[in-house]
Amino acid sequence: MDKTPEKDDIFEFPCQFPIKVMGKSVDHFKSLIVDIVRHHTTEIEKVSMRTSSGGKYSAVTVSITATSRQQLDALYIELSQHALVNMVL
Repeated sequence: MDKTPEKDDIFEFPCQFPIKVMGKSVDHFKSLIVDIVRHHTTEIEKVSMRTSSGGKYSAVTVSITATSRQQLDALYIELSQHALVNMVL
């Protein structure tokens, strides 16, 4: 039986990709996230940060030019393993 390989990735690389990281609000949270992202790419397009109304949590969004699924997987793993990070979207 002939099987046609299915495309298992919904992205066409390279592509613009926003990564949202939420975690504990500390002074260096934004720079920490940017440093981790820089381990995986130099193509950072935009960085923004919002702090929760109570000031306990921050969300950093980093838009990158993603080059592969492997790059994104490695980035998500490193970000989600950091102690200050609660969630990566």
